[in-house]
Amino acid sequence: MSDLAAKPDAVGARFIAPGSLPAAEKDGRDESRPCEDDADLLVAGVDEAGRGPLAGPVVVAAVILDPARPIAGLADSKVLSPARREQLAIEIRECALAFSVIEVGVAEIDELNILQASLLGMSRALHALATPPRLALIDGNKLPRALPCPARAIVDGDALEPAIGAASILAKVARDARMRELDGQFPGYGFAVHKGYPTAAHRAALERLGPCAQHRRSFAPVRQHTLFE
Repeated sequence: MSDLAAKPDAVGARFIAPGSLPAAEKDGRDESRPCEDDADLLVAGVDEAGRGPLAGPVVVAAVILDPARPIAGLADSKVLSPARREQLAIEIRECALAFSVIEVGVAEIDELNILQASLLGMSRALHALATPPRLALIDGNKLPRALPCPARAIVDGDALEPAIGAASILAKVARDARMRELDGQFPGYGFAVHKGYPTAAHRAALERLGPCAQHRRSFAPVRQHTLFE
C-alpha cells in the first residue's frame, strides 16, 4: 500500500464514521455554497466498481487530482485493458493530491440494497480523503447524503471528467484484486476470472456448489439457491 498517513487507502475498511456537517451542507447540493470557478476548487472525483456482480463487495474510490502533475490516458476503467488500468492506478496513487478507496461488504449490500450501499460508500470515500475537497463530482444520476462538501452528479462522468475516471480506475483495480483474493478463499466459483459477475460459468458454479459467504443473497439469482438453506 502507499503511504497511509499522506494518502489513506481504506480498502477493506468496513466503516468510516461520517463527520459532523453543518445543516446547510448535509445533502451535498450545489446550492449550499455560492458558485465558484471549479478551477479554483479542490475537486474530488468519485466512482464505484461492482454494482452488478452476484458476489463480493462494491468498491468506491475518491480522487483529488493534482493539476501540476497531469496523468495522460485517464478514462472510464471499462474501456481500458487490465494492464493499462494497473499502470494508471500506480500513477494515480503517486500523483494525486489525495485518494481513498472504500469497500462496502456483502452484509451491508444485502441490508441496504446495492444502490444505497454504493451511495454510502461514496460518502465514506469522500470523508476518508486526507485533503478535504471543496466540490465532489460523482458518477451517475444520484447524490449520496451526508457529504462533506457540495456535489454534482454527472451521468457517464467517468468518460467526461478526469477525476471521476481516475476514481473508476482505482475502484476497479482494487475490486479485481479483492476478487482474486476471494477466489483463493472460495475455490470453485471462478471469482478470479469473472469477478463475481453473472456469467454462465458463475451461474453454473452456483447451481453446483450453492452460494458462499461472499454471495449477495438479496440478488435474485443467488436468492433462488438459498430457499432451502
